[in-house]
Amino acid sequence: MNIKRTKLLSGGLLLGSLFLHTLAEAKVVLPSVFSDNMVFQQKTNAPIWGKADAGKTITIKSSWNGKTYTGKADANGNFKVMLATPAYGGPYSVTISDGETTTLNNVLIGDVWICSGQSNMEQPLAGWGKVINYEQEIKDANYPKIRLLQGVHVTSNTPLDDAKVTNGGWTECNPKYIAEFSAVAYFFAREVTKKTGIPIGLIHTSWGGTIAEAWTSAETLNKLPDFVEAVKQIQNADKGTGTMEQKLAAWSQQVMAKDAGIVQGKPLWVASSTDVASWKTMSLPVLWEDAGMSDFDGVVWFRKNITIPQSWEGKSVKVNLGAIDDNDVTFFDGEKIGNTEGFNVPRSYTISGNKVKAGTYALVVRIFDGAGSGGIYPDNNNMSIVAEDGPVISLNGDWKYQIGLSMKDVPPPPAASDGPNRTTVLYNAMIHPYIQFPIKGAIWYQGESNAGRANQYRTLFPAMITDWRTKWGIGDFPFYFVQLANFMAPTAQPVNSEWAELRDAQKQTLSLKNTGMAVIIDAGEEKDIHPKNKQDVGIRLAYAALAKTYGLKIPFSGPVYQSQQISGKTITLSFTSTDGGLKIKNGTELKGFEIAGADQKFHWANATIQGNKVIVSSDEVASPVAVRYAWANNPPSTLYNGADLPASPFKTDNWRDITAK
Repeated sequence: MNIKRTKLLSGGLLLGSLFLHTLAEAKVVLPSVFSDNMVFQQKTNAPIWGKADAGKTITIKSSWNGKTYTGKADANGNFKVMLATPAYGGPYSVTISDGETTTLNNVLIGDVWICSGQSNMEQPLAGWGKVINYEQEIKDANYPKIRLLQGVHVTSNTPLDDAKVTNGGWTECNPKYIAEFSAVAYFFAREVTKKTGIPIGLIHTSWGGTIAEAWTSAETLNKLPDFVEAVKQIQNADKGTGTMEQKLAAWSQQVMAKDAGIVQGKPLWVASSTDVASWKTMSLPVLWEDAGMSDFDGVVWFRKNITIPQSWEGKSVKVNLGAIDDNDVTFFDGEKIGNTEGFNVPRSYTISGNKVKAGTYALVVRIFDGAGSGGIYPDNNNMSIVAEDGPVISLNGDWKYQIGLSMKDVPPPPAASDGPNRTTVLYNAMIHPYIQFPIKGAIWYQGESNAGRANQYRTLFPAMITDWRTKWGIGDFPFYFVQLANFMAPTAQPVNSEWAELRDAQKQTLSLKNTGMAVIIDAGEEKDIHPKNKQDVGIRLAYAALAKTYGLKIPFSGPVYQSQQISGKTITLSFTSTDGGLKIKNGTELKGFEIAGADQKFHWANATIQGNKVIVSSDEVASPVAVRYAWANNPPSTLYNGADLPASPFKTDNWRDITAK
């Protein structure tokens, strides 16, 4: 599934021009990361850089030690001066002068955290987010030791030197500014500063609906074969011939030419007389990955014969198909009745009364899916045809289907010339401008938009973390991330799940030094991909930082699967991070465990706690070899430790991911 909650800035912004724009206003020009109310990273050599007249001497004075530092602008007007920062404290001031003085006031020394990801990191306390108890949370948000820097959505095909921000730069954390700021970042900072007293600076630079490779540099992606061609397209974007529209049109023509259901630009399989004897059958609604087509991206045509009763004749009729991934064109009796682009958009098409006559007709839906899941979402979806006066014909059940095109038979689409979901463009515009600025660490909440390629994320995500650490050049700084929450309708039986595989890829990334993961498998919502409980998310991230970075002796993780031991019909699972012992929560029965034999068919398991172990078995599996826990989009999660922290979803097998392509 590609989660696509985005706010696009058409064409992007080339922020390197900010320097030129502001040169007219002052001799010394600073990037947006320097302003009143800012936070410098404590106990480091912090650079101040910017622009001035070529050859000018730059004098900088810090009030925390009274020292004066000097540097000189080079032939291009660039300067950088290093300041030694003390242990946390403040407020202080910093003056920068080349003869004319600029002063940074109300400056704190503390710890600076980069906060990035997609919409669940972006989700504000108020605005579209409206987290739990948001009105009271905003009213209480008076924390002058927390400072906020809010980035603006910007893309760039090349690395930029400055970032675009709101509110003129850094602000104090108070009700005026916190309402539209990242809720996760705020709750993280609030917990950390409460427990440590250290001022916290938050640089919030996230964008809803974005993919991890957009946040990764070209140098790193060029080492990953899956992304080399896409990076090349970005780097050559301005060198190609033809507009993006022309390139997409040419690619679409290739797709149409390869689609077996289209001949000379006209649909072939939409007439009621079409011979479908060789077509296969699929029960809809379903994502076709869950119906035996786990490795398929491309075009599938679906057909169902519909009998219109005499009483409907001459009346307008609505066809309700629910949400489709990604795009559809829908036909009735050989004529197109509608088309929609964009995954998860509910489809509802009207057939005018003058075309409604008694008889049996073919309803045909051509679905195109470019990547990840494809088909018709099953969640609470009652597909139907409804007459204007109320009678309903259900469309759920068996449909005939035929593959029109596999994406393997056409070249990849041209990279978009703007928009955020392109390799490197968010790293270039929203991360690169900060890499000279010392930080304490990073927090990250992303993965929904990569779930359809979860197997790839096993390599991509650790590569992105290593990329950032290399670019900042300050060692393996702390990187704490959020595992995906539970979402979508629960399933009655064990199933494969892209989201479960993405969570497992995140868990696997804990093998990187100085990382931590906030497990929130109990904090999601079935019908909202943006759960309102952001308090627990921020606090659990803070637990990892407080324990691993700040040295507090507190539990920071739920139970972590360590090993399994097979004995006859049972498997015994061992766990670490069992602070206070294992326990059941959210009921009296240990649910969410499933077990399989060598046939790789999973069945719900009976599970009991014995000390720091869980004993798992099923009457349906005589010779078990593997166990999975909380392995679904929205699984039951009942295993906790004594610190009331949930166990991460896990698997004991190494069987092939359904997202491995």
